[in-house]
Amino acid sequence: MKLLLAGLFSCLILTAGAPKPQDCVGCHDVDLVKFEKTPHASMGCTGCHSSITKLPHGDKPAPVNCGDCHSDEAKAYAGSVHGMGLKKGMADAATCLSCHGPAHEILPSSDPASKVAKKNLPDTCGACHSNPDFMAKHKIPFAKPVEAYRNSVHGKAVAAGNSAAASCSDCHGSHGILSATDPNAKVNRAHVVDTCGACHSGIKTVYAQSVHGQAVADGSPDAPTCTDCHGEHTILAPTSAGSLLSAARVSADTCARCHADERLARRYNMSVGNVISFEDSFHGLANRGGQTTVANCGSCHGVHDILPPSDPRSTVNPKNLPTTCGKCHAGVGKELIGAKIHVRMASSNEHPVVRWIRLAYLLLIPLTIGFMLLHNGLDFFSKLIRRRPHHGTGEQVPRMNIQFRIAHWMVMVSFITLVITGFALKFPESAWVKVFQTFDPTSTYRPWIHRIAAIIITFATVYHVVHMAVVRYDRVILKELLPNWQDAKDLYNMLRYNLGLTKQRPTFGMFGYPEKMEYWAFMWGTVVMAVTGGLLWAENWTLRHFPKWVLDAATAAHWYEAILATLSILVWHWYLVIFDPDVYPMDMAWLTGNASADHMRETRPEYYRKIVEKSGPDSDTH
Repeated sequence: MKLLLAGLFSCLILTAGAPKPQDCVGCHDVDLVKFEKTPHASMGCTGCHSSITKLPHGDKPAPVNCGDCHSDEAKAYAGSVHGMGLKKGMADAATCLSCHGPAHEILPSSDPASKVAKKNLPDTCGACHSNPDFMAKHKIPFAKPVEAYRNSVHGKAVAAGNSAAASCSDCHGSHGILSATDPNAKVNRAHVVDTCGACHSGIKTVYAQSVHGQAVADGSPDAPTCTDCHGEHTILAPTSAGSLLSAARVSADTCARCHADERLARRYNMSVGNVISFEDSFHGLANRGGQTTVANCGSCHGVHDILPPSDPRSTVNPKNLPTTCGKCHAGVGKELIGAKIHVRMASSNEHPVVRWIRLAYLLLIPLTIGFMLLHNGLDFFSKLIRRRPHHGTGEQVPRMNIQFRIAHWMVMVSFITLVITGFALKFPESAWVKVFQTFDPTSTYRPWIHRIAAIIITFATVYHVVHMAVVRYDRVILKELLPNWQDAKDLYNMLRYNLGLTKQRPTFGMFGYPEKMEYWAFMWGTVVMAVTGGLLWAENWTLRHFPKWVLDAATAAHWYEAILATLSILVWHWYLVIFDPDVYPMDMAWLTGNASADHMRETRPEYYRKIVEKSGPDSDTH
């Protein structure tokens, strides 16, 4: 009560002279310590409350008008999205005090404690723009822009004290903030390059000369500007896994957004096939599988300096391809000049040799596998129908000696490994591949495991051939495996037998037509896979000595032969040694070296007789 009386008394006695802050605090709760730190302190109370000339003053002094001193700022604010909103009756529109803080505690932006200091702007702007109710009420479409900014390379740099990094006002402006749809807005796509260029001037200059920069300058509404590739608030460093420009995402998520869009392709006469061909190429497949060191769009076309291939300065101009590709493929030369890079399978730019390889396999694979399915299906159901209860003697006869088993073991392990690691490259998004990527997320080990397996299967084949050449006793195997006219007759008679057209089942010698077909198909397939795989593995050497279409042909042959080989093993070999009712659950000759004597007597009676005659306790058998 005493304080109140003292305040009233001071007001009554001060009737002349401009009031001082000390004179006002008797009635007004103002922290003079904080006020003295503000840039307005030297103006005293009446500097802003200019309608007060003496004490006591009226109950309702005229409102403070910041524009009396800050006319430029006031004018900019009046035309801003905030000022226009306030003018239209938007009660929660940002005002001077919303951003600068309480009137008697306003600090300059250079003060670290200021609400508009660069480091504090995310909190200041976030008072509204991090409020989901506010965002929904005013239909602001951006999802959590302030939170996104905090996680960006700019936000983290500002938080760490980097005064040069961009904060909210650097991009949006301060008092004259406009909606992005406003042609004059700093963040309107027509001005984004200039806005970003305020800090990134060197990049701005390079980008302005690029095909994208030229298109934006010409007014194209679809040409990518900075935010189309880097994002808006969530701008991350390209080295960050989540960045739209990371090696893992730039091709599939950023470049493809426009270059795989059929609508844009038709509008600007672009080819969507380039994106598809890249995704299906080794580079694209490896990238989809997690490898980040393989070439992506930016590796070849550039980043900010992208130019059309027809431009002599372009990194993908035909004459510059040796240099561009040479960054990864050392020594590649003139063979790449004019080479077709984005070659989509079954497209018009596919080389004739590649086309004939593809067509040949597309005919061979269904015919071969179709024949196998028909043959084995007839055999399986015929045996199920004819089969009588049979109690085997359990007798075993020699079938494979240790040299053949060693070769088979190497082939068996390496073949399965090749199938898994090879198809893992071709189908990187498959669920079963994701299991392996748990242990090898960047596919660092997959290619090397594949190559080691290729070496083993090649060595196993060479070991087998040398073994037969050196060991005279085993050389008979090669003679017995040579096809002859009898094999054709056996195949014909076996089909007749399984169809019930004859009751006489054909019998074979050491090897029947099923084994011969498989053996020579394997040998042929191994040669094809070894040659094409070698060309692909030594791609630098291949590109130095052969036209690029040779590598494309090797890729096509390697892929289709892999499909044929895998299906053949599943349908033909596995039936012969596992699913054939006569040998089920498995012919164990590959493991023990012995086969069922009962099966031999039934299917190869003459050969069985020879085995019995030649076999002894210490005999070395095939």
